[in-house]
Formats: sequence, C-alpha cells, structure tokens
Amino acid sequence: MKVLKQKKRAALTVIAAILGAALVIAVIAGCSAGHSSNRAGETDSEPEDFTGIPEIPVASAPGTGLAENRKAVIDFSNSRDGYVMAKFREETRRQVRVVITVPDGTQYIYRLTPGGDFEVLPLSGGNGEYKIEVFEEVEDQMYALAITSTINVTLDDEFAPFLRPNQYVNYNRSSAVVRKAAELTEGIDDPMEKIAAVYNYVVENIVYDSQLAWTVESGYIPDVDAVLSSGKGICFDYAAIMTAMLRSQSIPTRMVLGYTGNDYHAWISVYAGEAGWVDNLIYFDGIDWKIMDPTFAAGAHSDEIMEYIENANNYNALYQY
Repeated sequence: MKVLKQKKRAALTVIAAILGAALVIAVIAGCSAGHSSNRAGETDSEPEDFTGIPEIPVASAPGTGLAENRKAVIDFSNSRDGYVMAKFREETRRQVRVVITVPDGTQYIYRLTPGGDFEVLPLSGGNGEYKIEVFEEVEDQMYALAITSTINVTLDDEFAPFLRPNQYVNYNRSSAVVRKAAELTEGIDDPMEKIAAVYNYVVENIVYDSQLAWTVESGYIPDVDAVLSSGKGICFDYAAIMTAMLRSQSIPTRMVLGYTGNDYHAWISVYAGEAGWVDNLIYFDGIDWKIMDPTFAAGAHSDEIMEYIENANNYNALYQY
C-alpha cells in the first residue's frame, strides 16, 4: 500500500510539473491566462447604432461528439470549425486545468471554473491529432486526470480558429469593441486599410497600465470592453482588443504569446489578403513591413524603439490563440 501511495504521489508530481512548465507563460509581461466576465459565443441582438457588423460565429456544444463523465465534459462536435468546448461539472474550491496538445506537440493550458459553463477553447495548431485532458487539483499544485479525449481534426477553413471568439479573445455581437471596429472601418473595403484603422486607433487611444503589469495575478484574461472603456491595459490587453476588433471584421487574426528579448510579451499577426499571413507586422512603407506590436508602438517615442519593433528577430512566438 505504501508503495502504491508513493507511485500515485510521484505521478501527481509529474503532472504538476507539466502543468507548471506550461504555465510559465501564464504571466506575459503582466499578461496572464484565466477568465473573462463576458461569455464567448453568446447570441446577441443586432446593435441599434451599427447594422453593418458582420455575423459573429456563435459557439455551441450540441453533443454530437462528446467525451464525458460525472466530473467533466469535452464537446468536440464542432472541431472542424476550430474549437472545442469544455466544462467541469463538479463544484470544488480546487483549480481545474485543460491541457490541449496540438499536432506539433505544443501544450496549451486553459482554466475551467468548477461548476461553471462551457468554455470555448481554440484548436490553433491546424489539422491533425489533438489530445485534450482535463485535470483537477487534488493537493496543492498536484493534479489528477479527470477526463481525456484524443481527436483528429480536419478544419473546414484553415482560418476558422482565428475568426472566432474564444476564452482568450472574448467578445460577441453586442460588444463595445465590435461596434467600435465597425465605426472605425465604416466605408472601408481594403483589408489592409481596415487593419491600419484599427491599429492606429489602439496605439493612439490605449495607454500602457504599468501598475496592472506589476500587480496582475495568474488567472487574468483581458475584458476587451473594459479595456476599451478605461483606455489602458497591458500587452495582453492590447493584443486581445485588436484581435477582437479585427476578427469581428472577418479578418483572420492570431493573438501571439511569447518572448521579446528576455521578456514575456503578447502581440498579433494578421492575414491580409494577397499579402498572406503578415507575421507580427502591420504595414508596408514602400521598403519594409512594420511590426504588428501595438504595445510597443503605443509607447514608441524614439527611433531606437521603432528599430526594435521593426526587427522580427526580436520576437519568439510560443503560443497562438
């Protein structure tokens, strides 16, 4: 019996180490993973002040593809649309994590609220095999597997994961950021001009929140409407608000978490029609593409900063949402 207990504890320790290593990126220069107060994919009525807003894809969990037990549910019915939905049924004060291993082996970590609603989790690794595991904390920083499912994903649209709301980029049809994006891009058809309009608004109207960057706790996810209202945020907020705005205008946008130099950071890349995926970049000045980093651009007051932003070698992407 003692040997079995030792083996069980060793297994829990390994799981805790895996979760801990994957959550190193959880605080990204004051940008971390957790929950937003708005629910991704809720159905909302057409805002009265803007009727030109494109349809926002609405997530659902119809149960046609399902893994479930008394503790948790993984609904992969709409995996072809670039997402799965998961929830933890039981009420507990312990932490719950979802680990999604994408086809290239990268592990993405998400949080679930015990007894809460479904969360929308993106399948951002393209086509291939995904392993989805839900872990429940059983001791401090020790996790046990609650449920697992392995699925093969073939996306109907390669851009699907980057055109939808999810846990990290959380908005819906009546969100203030969606209405603002419609206002900024009204009468504009060219995708690059839309991107420039949104980009310029964000870098000119959102200021960096240094206090939040120093005090933010693990579990934080941007509330994009709150950021828009307050006019301030951390790098995660800048990336999330711009991603939400552009996706709401049917422009595929990746929110990227990784490193810039030795610091954790968040930025975005967009799909700009004939230009293809413009990784970390925003516009072409006739000679070079410029980096798509709204946080640094908002605080750029010197040639040195702009030179840093424009050098893609300064950015090391780890995760995309």
